[in-house]
Formats: sequence, structure tokens, C-alpha cells
Amino acid sequence: MTQLLTAEELRSLATKGGKNQKCPNCADLSCAGWETMPSSFNQDDLELMGTLKSGNEELWDEYHPKGTQIWSADAPIAPHFHPYNKCDVYACKTCATAYLRYTEFGGYYVDQRIREVSPSLITDQTN
Repeated sequence: MTQLLTAEELRSLATKGGKNQKCPNCADLSCAGWETMPSSFNQDDLELMGTLKSGNEELWDEYHPKGTQIWSADAPIAPHFHPYNKCDVYACKTCATAYLRYTEFGGYYVDQRIREVSPSLITDQTN
């Protein structure tokens, strides 16, 4: 079973990676905000570290206290809110850079999305 991570555990994972430049495996991932997973990216270079899925995946509220929106690079990473409550947490096997991933199920499409975890944007806000 995949380990449910707290905001503090997510922050800890994110500070392990990203101290140096990204490795060649994930250097092309430019995802400060949510992006579609590039089809050219080898997903086997990422290792599942945990999940933020707490069983409350039906909550669709987003958290944007400073007027950001879901695509903003500076949007808070709020595990108790959409889309973070639908995310798994991965790390690059080589450089340990942490990423959030979820699948967006639109009306006519399925989109694998990815966002690099910036420790300074993580919040444990619950409402």
C-alpha cells in the first residue's frame, strides 16, 4: 500500500532533491506549474514515493488565497485541496527531484499531469 504523506513529509521529500541542477533524465521537465506529461519523457525514471490521496478525492475546491489559479507556477501546493488531493508523489531516481502527478479525466480526454514540488509553496491549509 502506498504511504499517505503529510505536508511536512512532502516538504522533506522536496528538499532532498532540487539542491543541485536536475539530472539529464528530468532536465527537460519544465513544470513549475501543472503541465501535461511530455510523451517523450521516460516515466520509468520516476519512483513512487507516496500519495496525497486521503480518500477525499471528491473534494473539488481549490486553494488560491493570493489570486493564483491552477496553472500558476506560484500556486500553493495544498494537499487537502484539488488537484493535490488526487496526486501521487514521485521522485527522480537519479537526482531525487520531487514531482506531483495526477490524471485529469476531461469529458473527451485523459491527461497525465505533472508538477515539480517547490517546498516553499507547500501549505497544510485545510479550509
